[in-house]
Amino acid sequence: MPRPFPESDLILNSRGSIYHLDLRPEEIADIILVGGDPGRIKKISRFFDRIEFKNQKREFVTHTGYYKGKRITALSTGIGPDNIDIVFNELDALANIDLQKRIPKPNHKTLKIIRIGTSGSLQENIPPDSFVFSTHGIGQDGLLNFYKIKYNGNEKSLCNAFIKQFPTKGIFARPYAVEATLDGTSFLSNGFIPGITVTCGGFYGPQGRILRYQLTLVDFIKKMNGFNWRDHKITNFEMETSAMYGLGKILGHKTCTVTAIVANRISGEVTKNGSKAMDELIYRVLENVKDLS
Repeated sequence: MPRPFPESDLILNSRGSIYHLDLRPEEIADIILVGGDPGRIKKISRFFDRIEFKNQKREFVTHTGYYKGKRITALSTGIGPDNIDIVFNELDALANIDLQKRIPKPNHKTLKIIRIGTSGSLQENIPPDSFVFSTHGIGQDGLLNFYKIKYNGNEKSLCNAFIKQFPTKGIFARPYAVEATLDGTSFLSNGFIPGITVTCGGFYGPQGRILRYQLTLVDFIKKMNGFNWRDHKITNFEMETSAMYGLGKILGHKTCTVTAIVANRISGEVTKNGSKAMDELIYRVLENVKDLS
């Protein structure tokens, strides 16, 4: 019998729920839609035919219900790779650890996790309110450097190209690149733009914004815009995707990210009706996931 995970590594609440999310295994579906904004969860669940479970702890809001017969969980992650680290580890524990015995379950369960989010465009021809499917995530946050992970040939090639074309002289954490593992064919056939997404460790300086300070890299946006890997461009950047893809790969879950563009960092345009675009994105995702097996 495996050695039980210590209480300090696998922390549970008094009701037997996982520590931060405050969830028990039966309270989540195998298909999980995640978004950074806690307010986005009720926007997702209002499309549900019925909601069977609601919960909130800190920024982690959970609604589990049914959409056209498919059981789905909508869960807010909060912002950033550090929150993704918490959410993915705890979701995996709910799916693949016997919480009472504190040992791995004998049969691995693969969750399907889709991020519905917002991002900034790095190409002039991708305007606000466009929808992007992230084929790959490049992480500048350093999170995956703490985990053992085996990258495939394409991921290594993309990472090396990024390091070569985006030299940081050792200022930043070593980047990493991971590809989506949930098939995006249905999204791409319905008008979503495929592209490489860069995940940043912050919103202001890490995304090249300049307010009352100076940056260590002054041509940040220009280099992102000009990046090329096998004729693929960096389409957008945000703060979660690469961490999702990496932890999903390590833990054996299928992941992808779809985002609505809220700002174009090349043209300077911003969305005129971001709420409408998000509603449309949510509906399109639900229509795609209802047919997932």
